[in-house]
Amino acid sequence: MPRPTPAQLTYGSATVVLATLAMLLLSEARSGVAVVVVAAAGLALGVLVAVTAAIPPAVRRAKRARPTERHPVPRARVRGTTEGRLGGHSLRR
Repeated sequence: MPRPTPAQLTYGSATVVLATLAMLLLSEARSGVAVVVVAAAGLALGVLVAVTAAIPPAVRRAKRARPTERHPVPRARVRGTTEGRLGGHSLRR
């Protein structure tokens, strides 16, 4: 398993702290069980942010883009093939 980058650690930690604080203030949790649930939700959100921060933007765009249809190119239209040059004379030595 690769080590997390400093950016992942920073984004994940900031998300855990800020999300947990916001959820505690908005929910006005008073019981211990509610605080534990909010803390677990903040931790899960922080892990999700840290994991998605590792994915390069190009990969994210490629996953969202629809795959294009690929059609094979006829062999006669491909330039630079060696088939036409096998019988030819070369001046290079």
